[in-house]
Amino acid sequence: MIVSTMNDASPAEAPTSQTLREAVETSMARYFEHLDGGNVTDLYAMVMAEVEAPLLQAVMVHTQGNQTVASQVLGLNRGTLRKKLKQYDLL
Repeated sequence: MIVSTMNDASPAEAPTSQTLREAVETSMARYFEHLDGGNVTDLYAMVMAEVEAPLLQAVMVHTQGNQTVASQVLGLNRGTLRKKLKQYDLL
């Protein structure tokens, strides 16, 4: 999957195309650089919370708010989708 990202580009620069995987790798490398030797805990939960909310929001926009279709697109049970939408105040 190719995503368009701005990375650290100025608004006048065109976005670059990179895979979602590459975007995650770049973001994680940048995150660890900024830690500057500091400790981190619960990284998995932090990353999932950062990624899950915009993912759900994008899918809901794409499906025009149709939770049944959104749950199919995401491969989630509709009840699970509703729980996550509530969790991130997206209902």
